[in-house]
Amino acid sequence: MPTDSLFFQAFVYLASALIVVPVAARLGLGSVLGYLVAGVVIGPSLLGLVGSEGQDVLHFAEFGVVMMLFLVGLELDPTRLWRMRGPIFGLGGLQVVVTAAFGAAGGLAFGLPWQQAVAAGLILAMSSTAIGIQTLTERGLLKTEAGRTSFAVLLFQDIAVIPILAVFPLLSTLSVEHHGEGHGGTLVGNLPAPVQGAVILGVITAIVFAGRYLAGPVLRLVANTGLREMFTAASLLLVITVTLLMTAVGLSPALGAFVAGVVLANSEYRHELESDIEPFKGLLLGLFFMAVGASIDLGLIATRPGLIVLLLTGVLALKGGVLYGLARVFGSQGDEATHFATALGQVGEFAFVLLSFATASGILPDEVARILVAVTALSMAASPLVVVAGDRIARRLASVARSERPFDTIDEENKVIVAGFGRFGQIATRFLRSHGIGVTVLDVDGDQVEALRKFGQKAFYGDASRLDLLRSAGAEHADVLVVAIDDHAKALQIVHTARKHFPDLAILARARGRTEAYEMWDSDVEGVYRETFDTSLRVGVDVLRMLGFHAHRVHRAAGLFRKADEAAVREMAAVRKDEGQLMKTARERIAEVERTLQADREQPRATDDHGWDSAPLPNRPDAK
Repeated sequence: MPTDSLFFQAFVYLASALIVVPVAARLGLGSVLGYLVAGVVIGPSLLGLVGSEGQDVLHFAEFGVVMMLFLVGLELDPTRLWRMRGPIFGLGGLQVVVTAAFGAAGGLAFGLPWQQAVAAGLILAMSSTAIGIQTLTERGLLKTEAGRTSFAVLLFQDIAVIPILAVFPLLSTLSVEHHGEGHGGTLVGNLPAPVQGAVILGVITAIVFAGRYLAGPVLRLVANTGLREMFTAASLLLVITVTLLMTAVGLSPALGAFVAGVVLANSEYRHELESDIEPFKGLLLGLFFMAVGASIDLGLIATRPGLIVLLLTGVLALKGGVLYGLARVFGSQGDEATHFATALGQVGEFAFVLLSFATASGILPDEVARILVAVTALSMAASPLVVVAGDRIARRLASVARSERPFDTIDEENKVIVAGFGRFGQIATRFLRSHGIGVTVLDVDGDQVEALRKFGQKAFYGDASRLDLLRSAGAEHADVLVVAIDDHAKALQIVHTARKHFPDLAILARARGRTEAYEMWDSDVEGVYRETFDTSLRVGVDVLRMLGFHAHRVHRAAGLFRKADEAAVREMAAVRKDEGQLMKTARERIAEVERTLQADREQPRATDDHGWDSAPLPNRPDAK
């Protein structure tokens, strides 16, 4: 089979992805970096299996870019944009403008014409949505201040790609590399500039009008056929149609794909379209990243390592400094700003989109574009290391901030102390206070304490693992300590301190699952409460009620199940270090629970304990 055939190329791309990407994911480097590495390996610089003339890679990249922007537009919710307009357009806009300005200044310092310097600055201002969101999610930071700020900036960058793509043709006409070619190959290329603008605005208006008033009826007709694949065909037809229109008036095909996605985002059939296309999203993005990796010129890096390293270091330092400074200006603490800066400090995937378009438009010469592609890919590869370093710096800054702020003076003593005032601790505290029980609440997150005080919830800033703070909170005279924090290591530290110095204090502890529950039972607490156990059991109760089981029988069964499962967890905690014994005990306890519930279910009762009629259960042999 010829190596330049379509099937061979597809085989190489898919096989290399299946080999390299799982390894990268296992090493904690992320799938994006895995795709990039796979592309480098199969590209012209190493094995030369694909892209010997650059055309195969280009075709894969173009298709990946178009579909990527289409999906971005499809997921863009105007209502969500409006709610987040402050951080999106404030912090996000400043980040792009300031980073682009510094990047352009750096380009001028390296001797680039101002048109190329501006284009390079705008390109380098982009960050990686895939790496940024994945990094924050893996570290549990997506819902923190750093996570919300990062999401807002990334969302603005996604939006900013569109005006940047619209600005590039203007830079192209002014660029010395373009030689005044204009847009002669388009339908409006020979028209006066004002007329061109009017035609472009008219086309965009027509697309928005069609999406607002015509897309719904058309998709409804497609739905009436009962053929699910027609949704995929309709969406692709819309993408291609809008892309052709945008290309005809001299705008980017990528811009057309994005507009098509936004048009479908307002359709009542948006979720059906997403469910049809979503399975292809990761693979299409992967092919795009592999195409980018295949386009990296290792020979260029080898011949000019000093320049590449200098640019890479400068870009990471520039972006990190701008992001950190803006985050502090907008009120973020030092540790949150550090997480934010390191998560978004790399150059992102949209930079490849802009580089491809800038090269095709004649703004950037091939040599400059190849250098920027290499710097972009290397910045993404360096991102995991930068994030690790950022975590260490953030922990140090958080420690310094806590040491600089004195703990609150606790002016009350109550029978109950709650350590941790997050979603878990708040519910328990509110329930106790609603019954007239005094509760002293401690939380190590000063911002959380201040925020909750605004809602009338009294809490004290302090570290419950410290003996002196527990004493001042009245632990010697309290009856119960509830450990409700989500940091398991810190929770164990609090339990050990309280158990050692206050042996008469009953301790109830939170755990995320069985593994944490085992360690809590080993620490001699009175009660361990798994986060999702009660909610999950309640779901099972409601399901049985909906199936016709009687309320008392169901609640009795739930009580038996709870008692047996908690006993099993305590028993398994003692043998958890012996995997074989642990598995054996687990199987035995599961079977025992099923036998207990079966026996209770088959026990005849004319009347239950509360005097309610007990009709036969639906799954009993005598049920009719």
